[in-house]
Amino acid sequence: MGEFDNKEREEVFSKKVRAGKRTYFFDVKATRSGDYYLTLTESKKRLEDGVFVKHKIFLYKEDFEKFAEGLNETVDYIKNHQDVVEKRYEYSENHEGVTTKSNDEFPY
Repeated sequence: MGEFDNKEREEVFSKKVRAGKRTYFFDVKATRSGDYYLTLTESKKRLEDGVFVKHKIFLYKEDFEKFAEGLNETVDYIKNHQDVVEKRYEYSENHEGVTTKSNDEFPY
């Protein structure tokens, strides 16, 4: 492998999720031995200088179940204690986010 050993692992699959002022990247990468793992990256533009700041979490497959359980439990806690309105974001040609609210209740 030589020259590629020190570079970040190549992406196997990538999913980009735009959510308002943040963008989340879900990237599947492979270790040298071929095991897949997930990196979750939050990217947000810093207001002061317009620089994109990234925060990254590495999630390994042996931890998927525990991570999902913890995420679901904490999300359920919030939903059970406060109203949560999910926002849908639609993007125009100039990539400006337009917020549309998604609501399961339709007035008749």
